[in-house]
Amino acid sequence: MKGTHHPTGRPRRSRPARVLGLLLALVTMIGVTSTAALAAPAHQGSLRPSLAASPMDTVAAMQPSWNMGNTLDAIPDETSWGNPAATKALFDTIKSQGFRSVRIPVTWTDHQSSSAPYTIDAAWMNRVKQVVDWALADGLYVVLNVHHDSWQWIATMPTDHDGVLARFKATWTQIAATFKDSPRSLLLESNNEPQFNNTTDAQGIQYNDELNTAFHSVVRQSGGNNATRLLVLPTLHTNSGQAFLDALAANMKSFNDSNLVVTVHYYGYYPFSVNVAGGTQFDATSQKDMTDHFARIRATFTSKGIPVYLGEYGLLAYPDSNHPSRIERGEALKYFEQLGYQARAARVTTALWDPGTFAFLNRTTLQWTDPALFAAIRSSWTARSGTASSDRIFLAKSSAITAQALTLNPNGRTFQGLWQGSTRLAQGKDYTVSGDWLTLTAAALTRLAGNRAYGTNATVEARYSGGLPWKIYVTTYDRPVLSDASGSTNGLTVPTQYRGDQLATMEATYADGTNAGPVNWSPYQEFNVSFSPDYSGNGLLLTSDFLNALRDNRQATLVFHFWSGATVTYHVTKNAGEVTGTVV
Repeated sequence: MKGTHHPTGRPRRSRPARVLGLLLALVTMIGVTSTAALAAPAHQGSLRPSLAASPMDTVAAMQPSWNMGNTLDAIPDETSWGNPAATKALFDTIKSQGFRSVRIPVTWTDHQSSSAPYTIDAAWMNRVKQVVDWALADGLYVVLNVHHDSWQWIATMPTDHDGVLARFKATWTQIAATFKDSPRSLLLESNNEPQFNNTTDAQGIQYNDELNTAFHSVVRQSGGNNATRLLVLPTLHTNSGQAFLDALAANMKSFNDSNLVVTVHYYGYYPFSVNVAGGTQFDATSQKDMTDHFARIRATFTSKGIPVYLGEYGLLAYPDSNHPSRIERGEALKYFEQLGYQARAARVTTALWDPGTFAFLNRTTLQWTDPALFAAIRSSWTARSGTASSDRIFLAKSSAITAQALTLNPNGRTFQGLWQGSTRLAQGKDYTVSGDWLTLTAAALTRLAGNRAYGTNATVEARYSGGLPWKIYVTTYDRPVLSDASGSTNGLTVPTQYRGDQLATMEATYADGTNAGPVNWSPYQEFNVSFSPDYSGNGLLLTSDFLNALRDNRQATLVFHFWSGATVTYHVTKNAGEVTGTVV
């Protein structure tokens, strides 16, 4: 991922340059089959194929994979972005958790002379080799690359063609020499998320082809195991648009080399991935974006025996323990569940992007920040799990409790019933099922709601014939209450009583119907960028980014949407540096 350091350790975000799936041509999904080679048991020893195995078999044996993000790729140093220095124990943990391979992103820029001969510091090269060797010693496959250099200096290739090409070749000459005798379980990756300043896609493809060609030539000519080592080649932006896939396929064909691997990245349908433009749910649009992504990969590469390594996947803004969650948990779980299935069907090896302590694995304690989330991701490597239209049933405290329905998504499984802990709920009495409609009765919900305190009153599980159960949170709420507020464009905190509800999104418009705020192409502003809830502090922050984007003396109408379905309308007016907010 491309990124810049943020003092609170926010995830490095990708750019909207990843073409949205709706803009890409529809590709018919080829028949779905599971691949035994991609099934990862909870613990495994050495499962590497022999050196005579095909590249497809080798990459299949790398499933699942994990990214040691924001570490050796951090700028300027290994610990600059909040993670501790990598240790052997880190890779011991990764291996014990079922991963078969790791991607080790490395940024070389700050450890390399910026002029010829572009010498990489010996201490840095030795440190990179030490880390790679620890992972290899654990029996893990390793993917080593050139990472944030892509936007730090490689992106200037259009205006400094010869200089960038010379530095790129010099960089790979030194890396290749250092690792030429490493085992073939080490893979080398040309360039992370290739991008080039002020270029069209056609021009960018040409530059990317030129760099991939130079990378291939330098590594192959360096001798040792590099003569036959698997080399990983990215599309432009590591984007899976058909034009980018076709361009890489043509470039690879020109090498007449079977030991090549394609890499692309996937962070989902952009509005859903960051919660902007109303993309609050893993809905049909988000699902189609995902299925189209894998269908194109399968049709272009894996169906023809060309391996594909999904070098990064996840959601751009989830998880992030340093900030309120942008994405509702159940929607995120549905995303990861389907991604695992689609990847298996397309015979694609997946590498989870993990920026570190605030996201998945706490690099200090070597414990998962959210064990249940990781359990769901881990399950997706080998099996489908049933889900439902939501993981919450909201009961208004101000109203009588009535029966509530959800749609079951069995995903090929059979619904087995509902449980509360070890107690099985009674079908017919506590719930009914009609087709895929699950209805909890008023009597059962009354019992589950108990004293009807705001928030989650009870948790029940929808269990299926396989995979993980789907948790349903019975939640009591009332419509949130906002209050008048005043402040400055540095940020306005609106006193808010959430009363058991959770914020989904905010839309902002002026009286003439135009959009208000920094996102001018949609009324729905970006979560945690324009607005952010403070549940424990009973506040709702309108950020400086949002307030400074407002027009002076033009009242903006804000509509806050909550997960219960409730909405609250609010007015905000900016006058120079002062801001007032009023309840409607």
